[in-house]
Amino acid sequence: MNLPDAPWRHRPGMDRLLAALDAAGGETRFVGGCVRDTLLGLDASDVDLATRIAPEAVIARLETARIKAVPTGLAHGTITAVIGGKPVEVTTLRRDVATDGRRATIAYTEDWREDAARRDFTINALSADPASGEVFDYFEGLADLEAGRVRFIGDPLQRIAEDHLRILRFFRFHARFGKGAPDEAALAACAARANDLMALSRERIADELRKLLDLPDPGETVALMQARGIFAPIVPEIGPDGVAALRRLIRREALLHAEPFVPRRLAALLPRDEAVARAVGARLRLSNGWRARIEEYARPSDRVRDPRALVFYVGRARAGSLLLLDDIDDGALVEQMARIEGWEPPRFRVRGGDLLKAGVPEGPIIARTLHAIQTEWVESGFDDGALPDIVRRHVDQALRSSQ
Repeated sequence: MNLPDAPWRHRPGMDRLLAALDAAGGETRFVGGCVRDTLLGLDASDVDLATRIAPEAVIARLETARIKAVPTGLAHGTITAVIGGKPVEVTTLRRDVATDGRRATIAYTEDWREDAARRDFTINALSADPASGEVFDYFEGLADLEAGRVRFIGDPLQRIAEDHLRILRFFRFHARFGKGAPDEAALAACAARANDLMALSRERIADELRKLLDLPDPGETVALMQARGIFAPIVPEIGPDGVAALRRLIRREALLHAEPFVPRRLAALLPRDEAVARAVGARLRLSNGWRARIEEYARPSDRVRDPRALVFYVGRARAGSLLLLDDIDDGALVEQMARIEGWEPPRFRVRGGDLLKAGVPEGPIIARTLHAIQTEWVESGFDDGALPDIVRRHVDQALRSSQ
């Protein structure tokens, strides 16, 4: 089989990079995701090369060819070449000498099969000759790709022992490429070694969860993970109710053509409890922005009758997420989203200076009165005609309370 043509193969500078690494002489190949995705007819965002050339020699060759070389992973044989302003990772062929579940000690090799054997899944071990397009498949990855089967290379238990993150990667790749039931040997191994996930850094776990939840429809896979106890060691707060809430959210996103938003999907998986959301955000070391979102989505609040009020208070994007997560039925959701589509919040024109001029004394009473006026104006449906009367009543009340 030959690799189909694809736009990424014609990036500016690609020919110069391949010439510098003697791809025509068989020293360098396309490898991994760019091969896999192109065979499936998908866009390949990342391009990786594997080479027999030693890392220091790679750097020297790139410098001679006037290609920027960044030693991003020199200790593991990886150099990033920058062509046309985009990165291409170039990694010298490797074999594992020792592993501890988190990192590997490697040695370089010139054996393509030996390098492919250290990769996690058969569909990720495919490589292709840049000149002829010939695809090299040492572990029946092409058959697995066609069948929609994610399968470990070799013994799944051993491969997970080498790198515990492969548990989460298995489920992510199954959610993206799998068809039908997952590989039973892989599934059993992941369930048996789920506790190994506790040895990983929170950042690596969070990154894999992010990639999983960012897929178009990971609902079925997430349900499988919860049922097999995969979340128990890392996010035990995810239970059957959360899985059902996520699947409902994904269905509603599709109904309204809403793009996936990972914090919203993560919040759906968790109980509606702000303290729980805060604890999970801290444990996974999420960004401050994402922590704020999942806490906001988990916060119990009275249902807002007018969805325009949500847009006014928190903005369109956040209002949309809150509505998607709300307990209203689908019909009501569609109606409420229609009400805010294209609607621009009016400006609240009352300021603290206006209250001072009306005689309200300086201090906290100004902020309280402004808040009360704004709240009633919003509840009136943003009726500017009613605003003077609203202001007058609240100013009178403030003056009486300050005497």
